[in-house]
Amino acid sequence: MESNVKIYVVSDSIGATALSLAQAVTVQFPKTKFEIKRFPFITTLSILQGILNSAKRDHAFIIHTFITKDLTEHTNEFCTANNLNHYDAVGDLLTELEKQTNEKPLRKPGINHETDKDYFKRIEAIEFAVNYDDGKDPSGFTKADIVLLGVSRTSKTPLSLYLANLGYKVANLPLVPHTKIPDELFKVDKNKIFGLTNDPEILNDIRKQRMIAYGLDPNTQYSDLGNIESELSAANELYRKLGCLVINVAHKSIEETATLIIESLPEQK
Repeated sequence: MESNVKIYVVSDSIGATALSLAQAVTVQFPKTKFEIKRFPFITTLSILQGILNSAKRDHAFIIHTFITKDLTEHTNEFCTANNLNHYDAVGDLLTELEKQTNEKPLRKPGINHETDKDYFKRIEAIEFAVNYDDGKDPSGFTKADIVLLGVSRTSKTPLSLYLANLGYKVANLPLVPHTKIPDELFKVDKNKIFGLTNDPEILNDIRKQRMIAYGLDPNTQYSDLGNIESELSAANELYRKLGCLVINVAHKSIEETATLIIESLPEQK
């Protein structure tokens, strides 16, 4: 098995699909070092040929997501002729869906990235998440699609922005000891509220690392394990009172937590 593998990600759009695919798969091979190079917005055969020649010299594996038929065919033919491993991540799917639908595909690159109404919805949602982050304005709770609650360092803000990028208006509230909970929160549909929690030991480590990053003493009340357990207990009591879904983010990525939230929303049910 090779210890070093070069992967060329080539697309006539931004190449996000092929890049995500490459990243999702390469992490399954921890003993191999991968070098991924992305070549987006390749729309001419002359530029494509230069990339293919470079890939040949590097003995690279090529993943491509061309919508344009002549670019797809040229890449596949070149790779076959030069014994280059390659994966056409779009071509086969286009062909099969064409058979299924009896409709000719548009073959227009970048359609899903155009500034349509969904694009502006995402921009609006991101602005909403910024304006109503960290409980800045409690009025946001009743306007939000999703309300996130949690003690410090339970990923409220990054999760809010991730969900906003998917078009959801998110407000979040940090649960600080001895701080009054805004009345507006109790007016929100419980199915839109999500209580975030974490394992005490993991939260203890995260908070200590945060203090170290600021050049401060890591051993403070903020990172004290006993205080953390009290905070989590108070948070869980609030979650029970609200009747909301509780999600432990201890071993979950932002994407996993977001998926759980989206699948639990009233409209999804």
